[in-house]
Amino acid sequence: MKEMFNNKRILIVAAHPDDELLGLGGTICRLKRKHKSHIGVLLLGEGITSRSNSRDTKKWEKEIIVHQKNILEAKKFLGYDDLFLHGFPDNRFDSVPLLDIIKVVEDTVLNFKPDIIFTHHEGDLNIDHQVTYKAVITSTRPFNNPSLNSIFTFETPSSTEWQFGLKQGSFKPNFFVEIKKEDLDNKIKAMECYKYEKRDFPHPRSSNSLTTLAKLRGIQNGKEFAEAFVLVRSNI
Repeated sequence: MKEMFNNKRILIVAAHPDDELLGLGGTICRLKRKHKSHIGVLLLGEGITSRSNSRDTKKWEKEIIVHQKNILEAKKFLGYDDLFLHGFPDNRFDSVPLLDIIKVVEDTVLNFKPDIIFTHHEGDLNIDHQVTYKAVITSTRPFNNPSLNSIFTFETPSSTEWQFGLKQGSFKPNFFVEIKKEDLDNKIKAMECYKYEKRDFPHPRSSNSLTTLAKLRGIQNGKEFAEAFVLVRSNI
């Protein structure tokens, strides 16, 4: 793992603010702390307006501003380097031409030049996660991105595990990253920054639930705490 991540450029492509930490907040902290990786986070959606029956950004303008401030507050605990924000409609990515989202991902990949990408699991319940995965895979065809070595997908609590009955597309991790308690603590602190996303136990986005999941993934890999991923593609 040391050779795989040391001093690498890593891009996280996520659908919504808070997905970046739910999926790999502890791993981000470890990669910065131990591997000196340069990490960028691309957040595609505004993450708020699905709380209405129809999209109205004016109605939710104050909340969107707060949400964007929360992103920056969480960023301080996670410690990643670069943030790229876009405003695609929350939980309505399927109402946007896929090509528009692909172009945003392509441009970010072209400019950031990642060695490694992390993104959503293709079988998630959330439609925005599914579209994000499709956009990433389409944008990173091997001949177009010679610097890209590996693509991983992460699990997103309150989406990945709620896709009940989906056998073929269920999340089956084949790659684990050990995280330390300080990494997990920073992940929890970052989650607490998200005013509109944090929840009380037993919700999957509660502090207790995130800790429990980290313990479970650790147990599966013989460690105290871990985060789990699927290695989709690798040229290493």
